[in-house]
Amino acid sequence: MKKPQLLLLHGAIGASHQLQAIAEALSAHYTIHLYDFPGHGGQPLPAGPFSISFFAAAVADYIREQQLENLTIFGASMGGYVALYLAKNHPELVDRIITLGTKFHWDPATAEKETQLLQPETMLVKVPGFAQALEKMHAPTDWKVVVERTAQMMLAMGAENPLQPDDFKNISTPTLILLGDRDRMVSFEETLQTYKLLPDAGLGVLPHTPHPAELVNAQLVTAIILANQSSKKPIAG
Repeated sequence: MKKPQLLLLHGAIGASHQLQAIAEALSAHYTIHLYDFPGHGGQPLPAGPFSISFFAAAVADYIREQQLENLTIFGASMGGYVALYLAKNHPELVDRIITLGTKFHWDPATAEKETQLLQPETMLVKVPGFAQALEKMHAPTDWKVVVERTAQMMLAMGAENPLQPDDFKNISTPTLILLGDRDRMVSFEETLQTYKLLPDAGLGVLPHTPHPAELVNAQLVTAIILANQSSKKPIAG
């Protein structure tokens, strides 16, 4: 029997290798596709700005090019937001969505807070090890440009959230919303609110779990995803 397809989408300023442990844990059950957004993980930098709509269009192109069917998308952080935006505009392309640590609430104050540290020169001083990791992660693309464009994207999201409450109400794709209990970027309140808006959704909270996807317990995530896959309705973890 042919395996279902699983497309993994990483978060902002990240790369697909951060989801490698989750991909390996699920490889016995899915045909895995690790995807790097344009400008990330060594992919060519696009001419225009970063945006959720641009990333969603790039993912849609990939799905069509690869002729992916029976497709589940697992999106970490921004990857989950992109997956839901894709489902809103092209529901025929995705059969099921799992998000992990996705920030749904955006307004000017939130965007300002989230972009305070997304300044390359500040990062070089305050988190030089992280800056070096980003340089290696995105080479040959200039990591500073990736960070700057991401900050600009977040400020634009703060000015106008790409997904409004009525959008979530109209996303019929079965969705599982996951959040780590130690996530300092995403609140339980915004996660719960989005879960309630989605017509066909489950909610799970992962214990002892921070925001970065590479620190998540891959076996725990796998168990929840497989339990969700075998149920008729998304279930909580």
